[in-house]
Amino acid sequence: ADKEAYPVLLGNGNKLEGGDVEGTDRHYAVWEDPFPKPSYLFCIVAGNLGSVSSSYTTVPSGREVHLEVYSEPENVSKLGHALESLKKSMKWDEDTFGLEYDLDVYNVVAVNDFNMGAMENKGLNVFNTAYCLADPKSATDSDYERIESVIGHEYFHNWTGNRVTCRDWFQLTLKEGLTVYRDQEFSGDMMQSHAVKRIEDVSSLRGRQFAEDAGPMSHPVRPDSYISMDNFYTATVYSKGAEVVRMYRTLLGKDGFRKGMDLYFERHDGDAVTCDDFLSAMGDANGVDISQFLRWYQTNGTPTVKYSSKYDDESKTFYLTLSQESNSDEPLLIPVSVGLLDKESGEEVVATKVLELKEKEQTFEFDGLNGDVLPSMLRGFSAPVKLVRAEADASEEEDLAFLAARDTDGFNRWEAGQKLYTSLIFQTLDGNHEESKTLDYVEEAFGRALNMDGNDYSIQAYALTLPSESTLAEDMTVVDPVALHKARGSVRESLARKYFSEIRAKYDELTNAMESSGSGEDIKLDATSIGQRRLRNVLLAYLCCIKDTAEERDAASELAMKQFESSYGMTDRYSALNCLASMDGEDSVVARRDAALQKFFDDAEGDALVLNKWFMCQALADLPDVLDRVKALVNHPDFTLTNPNRCSSLISAFTMNAAHFHAEDGEGYKFLGEITAEVDKLNPQLSSRMGRGLIQWRKYSEERGALMKSALQQLADMKPISSDLFEVVSTSLKE
Repeated sequence: ADKEAYPVLLGNGNKLEGGDVEGTDRHYAVWEDPFPKPSYLFCIVAGNLGSVSSSYTTVPSGREVHLEVYSEPENVSKLGHALESLKKSMKWDEDTFGLEYDLDVYNVVAVNDFNMGAMENKGLNVFNTAYCLADPKSATDSDYERIESVIGHEYFHNWTGNRVTCRDWFQLTLKEGLTVYRDQEFSGDMMQSHAVKRIEDVSSLRGRQFAEDAGPMSHPVRPDSYISMDNFYTATVYSKGAEVVRMYRTLLGKDGFRKGMDLYFERHDGDAVTCDDFLSAMGDANGVDISQFLRWYQTNGTPTVKYSSKYDDESKTFYLTLSQESNSDEPLLIPVSVGLLDKESGEEVVATKVLELKEKEQTFEFDGLNGDVLPSMLRGFSAPVKLVRAEADASEEEDLAFLAARDTDGFNRWEAGQKLYTSLIFQTLDGNHEESKTLDYVEEAFGRALNMDGNDYSIQAYALTLPSESTLAEDMTVVDPVALHKARGSVRESLARKYFSEIRAKYDELTNAMESSGSGEDIKLDATSIGQRRLRNVLLAYLCCIKDTAEERDAASELAMKQFESSYGMTDRYSALNCLASMDGEDSVVARRDAALQKFFDDAEGDALVLNKWFMCQALADLPDVLDRVKALVNHPDFTLTNPNRCSSLISAFTMNAAHFHAEDGEGYKFLGEITAEVDKLNPQLSSRMGRGLIQWRKYSEERGALMKSALQQLADMKPISSDLFEVVSTSLKE
């Protein structure tokens, strides 16, 4: 390649030689990968790139590995976090699974224009800059955590995907589901809180994958067929696939799972294998028959587990009956983790026990109890199912309040609170919330979370956060996004008003603590500091949702503006901007909003990832004219349909602004259809993802559904249309 234009030449494996081509302006490099690999892992990179580098010595062999992370020269100052994350990933895989890196060089290349998040090409990963670049002024805490997770994910592929790869694309979850599980465990260890990580992952699963399972593109984790494989890099294959792997760990235990992994690598290193091979290794290593578990790979949709219980005082025995419903003709093997709490004292009398639900219905007995107990069900979300009581019971919410206060399982304590919030939101939606005790239970749970002791600030933040609209929508037969948004907002405002003084006091306390610790430009990324910022910004959002009167709007916008102007780090600054972006009303309020947006834009100084946040913030704003604003931003000089990140930051973000995207006039659907048609000419992978914003038309009212279907039909009638987009729209239109 031309040496001046392409000074960096990279390939898979180890570099054998390089130099100038005599008599020309060109140079060359020779790379060799000593390990066999499928063709999709081959990669070469040539470009004008800057980099940061370091080294890592593997254990136990002592191999010194040269590490280097490359990107466009203007991005080099933001590569340090990715490099450190890579070192952490290498050590974690050695410590946790005994897996060492096998080459002398590990290179990562991050580029501004990339369709996917990242790609695990052997020894030469290619990354979207969104998952690699970070500094305190441009990246939020979530960005830092996401980068660490994705760097880990691609590194972990070296064994689960590269050394042992898939026989065919139908087995994609074999490498992706397993590697997502591994990166989730890695992130939980790095956060020093698996409960926090579990809450985040389950929230994401319910908000995205459950919707996919309930829609026209529903498929098993191992799909049966496809037109374009690009359409099956899905939440089902990745996130539900990770839950399937987690169930092996739950059923076999930590040591049993490790034995299964060891046998899997021993048998299949250098091979292209199937999901069945992984299952066999897990079963054989532990001497158990888990062939029934294979049905998880063959069954689409989200199963439902129902439960009922009774306590027999005479025999001092507690009976727990579980039943299952799914799209499988035969029962699935479902691990249900359960603990029992004494109803009087709240003491845990039976620690977490994994029940194996193998039949359509089974009853499990717990004897030797000295009083009635309350079951803590599906602890840690031990299976990707919907859990419901077999029969509605007037005591259900009282039981949830008990669990929200006393459950010893951190995830289930959070889960009980979420179910109470959900119940109140739906009662508000139906207009009958004043006739029940639910509000009392919710206020009690919220108040307790607000005054939680200790320094697990992230758990506290999530305990105060209402379920997302996308999660709530999964529990509705017919979704009315506008009414749902209003009901959720009403509950949020009610809590904010009741606990305003306490919320403000806690917000000020955190603000003072952060200022006295001398944060300033020294943004700390430890779990406590991240948790403090997370909690403070949840509190800010509550304080800013009180805006019925001119005085309240002025106070809310002034508080958000104060945080915006005083914050150095992106986390606090962007949270304040998101609050301001939804402010409307008096001239002074609008002036603060517009000034903050302009300041954020100016301070970005063209930084692509910061500008993406600027576009996204406005696309998600809760303003009556948000669609007009989005249309205007399409014509902004910094917007382009040719860059996947920029396009998604505005267009895809708007589709997540459900109450406005699903406005009854259908203009949101029309807008998305027109933009998707344009993008299909440029980037079929991106257009097929955008088209998914219309495919759930059966979940909405007849009027909304007809408008969504019409937009889909117009896309289906396009000539030409890419195979990627055609598969999505044609599948969703099938009656």
